[in-house]
Amino acid sequence: MRTLVGLALCALALASTTSAVNAASSVTSIRVTYWPDGSNASRSAVWTLRCRPASGSLKQPERACRRLAADGVKLFAPSPKGVACTQIYGGPQRARVVGTVDGTHVWATLARSDGCAIARWQRISPWLVPAGGVP
Repeated sequence: MRTLVGLALCALALASTTSAVNAASSVTSIRVTYWPDGSNASRSAVWTLRCRPASGSLKQPERACRRLAADGVKLFAPSPKGVACTQIYGGPQRARVVGTVDGTHVWATLARSDGCAIARWQRISPWLVPAGGVP
């Protein structure tokens, strides 16, 4: 009987450890720094977002968490190498996103310097960064 109780306790401990590891690996917690005028590094705004439960200083954290849960880190993917980008200027805005999305580390610097960069910005705007555009 003691052996069965011991085995049951070991199984319970293993299950709780596995749950804790899975929960830790699925953390979404990011910090967004936004510069409305990329040349003025002293003027910035910072937002935070944490999911499960949705919280932070970002407006509408629930909406952002749903979007991140649906599309994950691919939202922050840079343009593939060798892709031709239209040479249009979208505005001076810059942003940096740092943290983890569903347990995957994210470090993305965003700008509106050409067509590819604008498309990348639009993937996360307006739910994570302001829409931006040439002033």
